[in-house]
Amino acid sequence: MHPTPGLSAVAGLRVGHFTDSRRPTGCTVVLAPEGAVGGVDVRGAAPGTRETDLLSPLNAVEHVHAVLLAGGSAFGLDAAGGVMRWLEERGIGYPVGPHRVPIVPAAILFDLSVGDGGIRPDAAAGYAACEAASDAPCAEGNVGAGAGALVGKLFGLERAMRGGFGHASVTVAGITVGAWVAVNALGDVVDPRSGRVLAGARTADGLDLLDSTQALLRGELPQPMQPGAATTIGVVGTDAVLTKAQANKLAQTAHDGLARSISPVHTQSDGDTVFALATGASGLVAHPTLLGTMAAEAMARAVVRAIEAATGWGPYPAARDLGLPA
Repeated sequence: MHPTPGLSAVAGLRVGHFTDSRRPTGCTVVLAPEGAVGGVDVRGAAPGTRETDLLSPLNAVEHVHAVLLAGGSAFGLDAAGGVMRWLEERGIGYPVGPHRVPIVPAAILFDLSVGDGGIRPDAAAGYAACEAASDAPCAEGNVGAGAGALVGKLFGLERAMRGGFGHASVTVAGITVGAWVAVNALGDVVDPRSGRVLAGARTADGLDLLDSTQALLRGELPQPMQPGAATTIGVVGTDAVLTKAQANKLAQTAHDGLARSISPVHTQSDGDTVFALATGASGLVAHPTLLGTMAAEAMARAVVRAIEAATGWGPYPAARDLGLPA
């Protein structure tokens, strides 16, 4: 496989952020105004989602019109209402008599511990993210759904570091797969190429990385953590032609990218969720194994890019603040 370097747009998809200036939180929308075949795969034990059941191949609705990723814990699901309003105003949605009902699956992450947790993304935030959406490469770091993200929470929030939002894409034989991810993991972020921890739980003095997986294997016990206090959420999109079952499989294989770049992942306190959107804009059909490989690679790269672009906030440093090569 010879991936195209840099970031490539996925034809038929547009991405926009809203970042709240009052505290680190926000939301990100991936718009599919012409509709896209959707899928989803939910891992971990504490998901916060909306409209995931309709993405099952057993259910009737074939196309979705946007996916929302938001901070704010379950309160952040309100932002999907703003996405629906934006789409409805433009006549986009599933036809029901004289009405159009936009289909907007969503997932949230927990960021209420960063700043004033009473400030959360709402319908106005979702609408603003749509207004900002474009097909240009989107901003990365502590923006949108990744504004309040943290990683390395396993041994207490006081030893955590900044997560963030990242994007990456891979193009092979005329087909592009892109990944957009808000990294808010209980575990550490690891460079899949070297195995080196990039960001995560710090040592007790806060000056170095602990390596959570190795600490667990040495017998160090994690701090009690409320279920749902972490979660990595993302979208993989492609311009390939997929069935609904294949879109669900693409979302499933994209989790391999999370497993390569986050350790531990899919824990009792994470609600890791990945959506898939297939626009079919290329008109091409690819081997499912190729697409799955591309999705996992793009997702792993996107996780690393989120950490590379993150900046410190308050007691939570970014990788660059510790002088660590990201």
